[in-house]
Amino acid sequence: MPHSVLQPKDPCFSERVHQSFALQGAMQTLGARLQQVTPGAVDIVFDWAAALTQQHGFVHAGMLSTALDSACGYAAFSLMPADASVLTIEFKTNLLAPARGDRFRVEGRVLKPGRTITVCEGRAFAISGAEEKLVATMGCTLMCVQGRAGVSG
Repeated sequence: MPHSVLQPKDPCFSERVHQSFALQGAMQTLGARLQQVTPGAVDIVFDWAAALTQQHGFVHAGMLSTALDSACGYAAFSLMPADASVLTIEFKTNLLAPARGDRFRVEGRVLKPGRTITVCEGRAFAISGAEEKLVATMGCTLMCVQGRAGVSG
């Protein structure tokens, strides 16, 4: 289902995504920023930093997976009711090429929204100059959580 036809249940979805994103210590560690927030689609960007790399200087697979998980999670969250929270149920990351670049863009796209379960697809791109290279993909399943104490946003 293309994200352009998806309708958010909360007209303030973008504000909720931005507020929740600001609370994520993991995204702060990455130096990540929201680049795009539309119904069912979120892009996150971050710059290369030595603290994010593995022994060969590539961005570590765990760092890419973390960013992809957040992009998919917020894409799903953008379609959920105002009183909902989102939690990841499972994900699979395919590493396609070394994550070598000056900066990175990860995108999350809702493939199948549901009342309780949402399925998303993520893609990670390494960017050097004007060149953008696909370096990883993710399949991600997320759950809409409502009425659970201690879980909000």
